[in-house]
Amino acid sequence: MKRVLIIDMLNMYYRAYIVNPSLSTNGQPIGGLKGSLGILQKLVRETKPDQIVICWDGAGGSRRRKTINKNYKAGRKPIRLNRSIRNLSENEEIENKVWQQTRLAEYFNEMPIIQLMVENVEADDLIGFICKFTDISEQQKVIVSSDKDFFQLLDDKTVLHRPIQKETLNRNRIIEKFGIHPNNFALARAMVGDRSDNIEGVKSVGLPTVAKRLPFLVEEKSYTISEIIEYCKDSELKLKAFENIIEAEEVISENYKIMQLYSPFISPQGKSKVRYNVDNAEYHFNKTEIIKMMMEDGFGAYNWDGLFQNFNRISLENKS
Repeated sequence: MKRVLIIDMLNMYYRAYIVNPSLSTNGQPIGGLKGSLGILQKLVRETKPDQIVICWDGAGGSRRRKTINKNYKAGRKPIRLNRSIRNLSENEEIENKVWQQTRLAEYFNEMPIIQLMVENVEADDLIGFICKFTDISEQQKVIVSSDKDFFQLLDDKTVLHRPIQKETLNRNRIIEKFGIHPNNFALARAMVGDRSDNIEGVKSVGLPTVAKRLPFLVEEKSYTISEIIEYCKDSELKLKAFENIIEAEEVISENYKIMQLYSPFISPQGKSKVRYNVDNAEYHFNKTEIIKMMMEDGFGAYNWDGLFQNFNRISLENKS
């Protein structure tokens, strides 16, 4: 069985962009670019994957969710560097951020990596689709992201590595930590909401309340919203939390449609594109071009031997 590293790339890139202080040899910020490659080197060294899949948010990726809730991801502040940049205006900083992200994708094109981006599709949906509806579903999978939305995808073949939190979670760890089975995590979060995506939840209901008052959600069975509402109505415990859940049934239903990844927001054409790219990946590795690009971008001295050795292994294994 192969081990597949699946990366929520924008999540990782923004982290590197914000915190990595690297400057090129001519003084331009390259922390997002160099930092992302450094994180990738560490991930590859630690997980020793047989395949790597990079998933980007496509243009207009949140459009379908915004048709369900117009406030989805509204009010998010632009991603900014948390340090002063020498002689860069706000517009120049934005241009630099976009350049680093675009350049990073160009590096990946020279690596034995499956790189995916589909218009109007978020990376979350790509990852959900890959994990559940492609040949990769039968492989051991390591998802890399800080996003809690991926808790729902964890099973006996899938774990979630969260670099920011410095933890790797499997299905059993989610059950131990939250008292909720991954199969029911999207439902639980639909009740709780998600401030980071501007999704309002049920008043005075958090994950601890869900786990305590709806203890059956720890079971492997996937429960429905109607079963939750029925349980709250029939309970002998006349709790305010139950009243709030009953009153918010429509909100919970709307949130669930937005937050679940079991039925990803991808068109039939998008699904075909993903399957084709996964099934027909070439896994070529152009070390010479990568080194040339690093010199052009002013990386300076850095040891990439570990990354290159693993790329050579991945390329040879998948071409044999």
